[in-house]
Amino acid sequence: MSNKRFSTGSGPSQRQLRVGELIRRTLSDVLNRAEIHDPELNAMSITVGEVSCSPDLKVATVYVMPLMGSVPVQDAITALARNKAELRHRISRELTLKYAPDLRFRPDETFDRLDETRRLFSDPAVQRDLDAADEEE
Repeated sequence: MSNKRFSTGSGPSQRQLRVGELIRRTLSDVLNRAEIHDPELNAMSITVGEVSCSPDLKVATVYVMPLMGSVPVQDAITALARNKAELRHRISRELTLKYAPDLRFRPDETFDRLDETRRLFSDPAVQRDLDAADEEE
């Protein structure tokens, strides 16, 4: 008898994706409206890029980045972690989940990866290989 409780596929389930997106929107709204009782956190402009949830939805990893480099990313993560309990409470009020997930904050490195990808594509050797591949087709 196989255990079908958790997906054994390579990626997150539809439920994990849906809950992650709901948490992302809720956190974005709370941070945008500066509703947390921490003036230092409220002074920061933080974007929530993505939220990934564990299969049991008890842990949510939140990928954040300060807008326009307004503050160092580690300062933003420290402020968010310091206010984790209040943020969890806001999420539990907004969403109807059995458990409010534990929040873990990490830097969102998406933009760094995009810059690296752009740099790679602008490399003359890569351009030459791409042009050669187009000519073969």
